[in-house]
Amino acid sequence: MTGTDRPLVVSLLAGDGVLGAFGLGVAAEVFGYDYTRFGLPRFDFAVVTDRPGIVRTDTGLALYVEHGLERLTVSDIVLVTAWEKLSAPVPPSVLDALRAVHARGGQIVSHCTGAFVVAAAGLLDGRRATTHWRYAGELAARYPAVEVDPRVLYVDEGTIITGAGTASGVDALLHLVRREWGSTAATALAREMVVPPHRDGGQAQFIDTPVARCEDDLLGLVLDWARAHLAEEISVEVLARRALMSPRSFARRFKATTGTTPHAWLLDQRLSAAETLLEGSDASVEEVARLVGFGTAAGFREQFARRRGVSPRTYRQTFRTGAVVRAARDDGDAA
Repeated sequence: MTGTDRPLVVSLLAGDGVLGAFGLGVAAEVFGYDYTRFGLPRFDFAVVTDRPGIVRTDTGLALYVEHGLERLTVSDIVLVTAWEKLSAPVPPSVLDALRAVHARGGQIVSHCTGAFVVAAAGLLDGRRATTHWRYAGELAARYPAVEVDPRVLYVDEGTIITGAGTASGVDALLHLVRREWGSTAATALAREMVVPPHRDGGQAQFIDTPVARCEDDLLGLVLDWARAHLAEEISVEVLARRALMSPRSFARRFKATTGTTPHAWLLDQRLSAAETLLEGSDASVEEVARLVGFGTAAGFREQFARRRGVSPRTYRQTFRTGAVVRAARDDGDAA
């Protein structure tokens, strides 16, 4: 979704006369404003429905939608927000439109129960997907060809991303921005939205165990320390010692608090730091590997390619130019 001067067309699909208000708000925040100063492209954002006119939201507010499904034929990104009437069949015209978007390589992102619509179109067959944990069992039962994972925040299957409920819609869209336009753009956008810049899709949708406030504060200090010392060798034992806990207790508390393991969290932090360096510095891949705490450049390349789908060099070639142009422009503005 790069290399074009025209605005990218982004359409939010309102389902069966009902629109998810939270999903609309998140989508409008990401795609409804001019963020070209962050290195993002221009977006042409609008809501579509199969029957243009007054569409109510799930909170009762009404919205006038002027665009019909024909807009999907020119959309680069189609967002499918929460679908309220799960028991009713999805209109065939909607399913056909989504299939056509997918067939020509358009990006589809579902939020919450929007995954049911994508699944009804047959686009999730043989793929991993997620939805709000409350509806995951129903999604799996209704569409057995879909590998439903109720634990995660979002699942990236290339041209289809499925997100879980409510706030994970923010995570899924920031992930898309990060994947398509780089870590620098995603971080700047997250700062503008006043949200965390990156939560890995593998994190849990919810946490089972309440955590005492004082332990949260201490764990936060430990995580801040770890982020500032990624170049060092950091083990669970090192983190546990700083938290004044046994390694076993620390690992259990870490999982209960964050929904992921210390190892997975450290890996994600190192990869995120590496992206920032690849975009915004001239450090070699070997130097980046050292600065973010990978033992060898070969190990770094392997992990980066496995988690990001491209090599560090390709990632830099994709996103470095935009970072340099923005930096030069910022320097000129400052002058």
